[in-house]
Amino acid sequence: METHTHSILLYYCYADIEDTEAYREEHHLFCIENNIRGRIIISSEGLNGTVSGLKEDCEKYMAYIHSDPRFAKTEFKVEGHDKHAFAKIHVRVKPEIVHSSLRHINPNIKTGKHLEPEEFKKLKDQEDVVILDVRSNYEHELGHFKNAITLDIDNFRDFPEKVKELEHLKNKKVLTYCTGGIKCEKASAFLLEQGFEDVYQLHGGIIKYGLEAGGEDFEGKCYVFDNRIAVDVNKVNPKVISKCHVCGTASDRMVNCANPTCNEHLAICEKCGWELEGACSDECKEHPDKRIYDGTGYYQKQSNGYNPYKGLQRKPNKEKIKQAVHEQANS
Repeated sequence: METHTHSILLYYCYADIEDTEAYREEHHLFCIENNIRGRIIISSEGLNGTVSGLKEDCEKYMAYIHSDPRFAKTEFKVEGHDKHAFAKIHVRVKPEIVHSSLRHINPNIKTGKHLEPEEFKKLKDQEDVVILDVRSNYEHELGHFKNAITLDIDNFRDFPEKVKELEHLKNKKVLTYCTGGIKCEKASAFLLEQGFEDVYQLHGGIIKYGLEAGGEDFEGKCYVFDNRIAVDVNKVNPKVISKCHVCGTASDRMVNCANPTCNEHLAICEKCGWELEGACSDECKEHPDKRIYDGTGYYQKQSNGYNPYKGLQRKPNKEKIKQAVHEQANS
């Protein structure tokens, strides 16, 4: 039986936060003191995060979130891992917890009906049902549900405009899905606002569906926003659907182009990856700022000298600073 020392947590919670800067500082300090790393967004509308840490530290982190009445309902998707999935901790205040053009929507007031993974699994193949992927192009090109409708969008903020293409489906049951569920909260609410009457969302997204329902009929891999880049979901009937951007052979190796000015998210097979030194084209291969390719296609920002306490108002313990800088600079 496989055992893991670390956990990766994916979560969100729509809840009112009045003093976002004060909460950001409190949250950031808790992460530093418990060696939690990752990306966390704090907004007046709630929280959104992906973090990693030792199993016991992640348990403390989840307890910390749940201890606040505002976030008591937060649901965590927990995956095992053998190390940190991030080199740093970033806790930022932003206008929204997921960038959209739907700021007027409050999912706590109105949103699509939540379907648990097994409910989604039973409903998805019915005749009057359509499955709608609300993610971006590079995500659903790597993996999506069998027979899903995908929209040509590069960012979630483009979703409202593309909904016009779905007018003919207003008499159907529309099942929306995304990576962890957060985008569907607003996407399904917007569909209801536009006159769609029977709208659902996969609660917990693709990640929860893989953990709880075996991932059946999810074809390809799921793009994730940490150093794993892509993860397996389907344990029942897996299938590779993405093709190498360079040679066209079947490949689910997702990389970032080694040319930082390009940095496209693309499927590139191992052979082409090495031949082009991690670039997506000969032109990118010759770029003077091309990054060194190590076979993964993931480029961690340089963390040497990174001070996790930078920007905090509270005076930190000097020994803790020294230890944190040392650990993250050598990660």
